[in-house]
Amino acid sequence: MKRVLFICVHNSGRSQMAEAFLKHLAQGSVEADSAGTIPSERVNPVVAQVMSERGIDVSLNSPRLLTQEMVDRADRVITMGCSIEEACPALFIPSEDWGLEDPEGKPLAEVRRIRDQIEEKVRFLIADL
Repeated sequence: MKRVLFICVHNSGRSQMAEAFLKHLAQGSVEADSAGTIPSERVNPVVAQVMSERGIDVSLNSPRLLTQEMVDRADRVITMGCSIEEACPALFIPSEDWGLEDPEGKPLAEVRRIRDQIEEKVRFLIADL
């Protein structure tokens, strides 16, 4: 079974949404995980809200610190877009970058737009795997 690792700096928004969408849409045919280089204390509440609109609960997820073991286990590593260059995971790990905006501090409509972009990219990823 293929394993995909989604990485962003804080693991509180984009990578959490991507992991949740992959788990939901792939229905067990692909393993998904996510982590961050500087994890937040909690998932962004606006992200949790917009994901609940899709019937996916990420509110109880805990942001995780990226480890080399996670990278080594992954068949595919995807970074979500770097807003903090000094902590950008794409600088340290061979990966593909989806170049998505960080939802932190964005209004609800913008977070929904980012969520929809992630869902579309995950659907293409599943088809590609």
